[in-house]
Amino acid sequence: MIQVADRLKQVEEYYFSRKLREVAFLKSQGKPIINLGVGSPDLAPPFKASMLLRDSLEDEGANKYQSYQGLPELRDEVANFYKSHYNVSLSGQTEVLPLLGSKEGIMHISMAFLNKGDEVLVPNPGYPTYGAVAKLVEAQPVLYDLTEDNNWLPDFIALERLDLSKVKIMWVNYPHMPTGTNAPNKFYDEVIAFGKRHNILIVNDNPYSFILNDKPISIMRYNNAKDVCLELNSLSKTFNMAGWRVGMLIGNYEYISAVLKVKSNMDSGMFYGIQKGAIEALQCSAMWFVSLNSVYEVRRALIWQLADALNCTYDRDATGLFVWAKLPPHLKSEEFTDLVLKEHSIFIAPGTVFGSNGEGYVRFSLCEPEEVIEEAIARVK
Repeated sequence: MIQVADRLKQVEEYYFSRKLREVAFLKSQGKPIINLGVGSPDLAPPFKASMLLRDSLEDEGANKYQSYQGLPELRDEVANFYKSHYNVSLSGQTEVLPLLGSKEGIMHISMAFLNKGDEVLVPNPGYPTYGAVAKLVEAQPVLYDLTEDNNWLPDFIALERLDLSKVKIMWVNYPHMPTGTNAPNKFYDEVIAFGKRHNILIVNDNPYSFILNDKPISIMRYNNAKDVCLELNSLSKTFNMAGWRVGMLIGNYEYISAVLKVKSNMDSGMFYGIQKGAIEALQCSAMWFVSLNSVYEVRRALIWQLADALNCTYDRDATGLFVWAKLPPHLKSEEFTDLVLKEHSIFIAPGTVFGSNGEGYVRFSLCEPEEVIEEAIARVK
């Protein structure tokens, strides 16, 4: 056998990739599995966006390679969206870079800024890809603790005690996944000052701004943010377009240009029709968000009932596409979720997927219809 690269020895297959194979196998054996583990929106995208995607197939050049930077009108529409919803002024032509989903941005940013041996501050709990990508580019993830006692926010006093001389990037993610915590204004001022003080690039991953949250915030609206910050965003959750793979990177021209050097060697542009549909989605009125969240409010209330039936507790003020729930004392996350899968044919995510500080917690997704969640409640009761 040809030996794989050493970098693959440092990472594991993504948990959901592995676990969903098990779920698929159980389904093939006739098990009526309810999947409340994955945040893949089941609702339809904006109708006009889908129609524009279809109609654009007739446009001249629709099937040709597209610009690595995306259509100028898409970049401008992202800038308009940021102005309207975040009160952030951007140049669409120099401070916006469309991405094939924001997940690729994590890799592109890491490749653009990290050398072998550099260190990366990664939240625990947090999105597993931050740490995995650091390892793939031969940098070293340094976990920083987020705990319920500190409202799932970084402890900057503890961070200042670390040797930060090799740290190049700090990943932050608010509204936070998996806990649903929103960060206060003070946090953004603190993290920007922390980045400037230690010459660390702060990257805020911001795909959950509009889900069950009426006060969307961008880190880019705060003083000095463009000096040391980038922000990733996505249409996946906000507009139910996860499979379209449309994300964007926001930041100053120098940082965007560095990432573009990587991106232009990794893909050949975003499909024209998807870009046209994305432009239409970004123009949705406020009623889109009201309608979307009215569905998620009903589903969340049902998930709370399910959590109650499983003797879990949760924060009713949390936002986002998930419910983060605390298990009864002495229960282990993976043992609990495996038991629920075995006894009730319900798949939920163990908190340990997101880091060691997720032990004792589980995560429920809101991406199933009401009747499916009601069936899950009936099975448990």
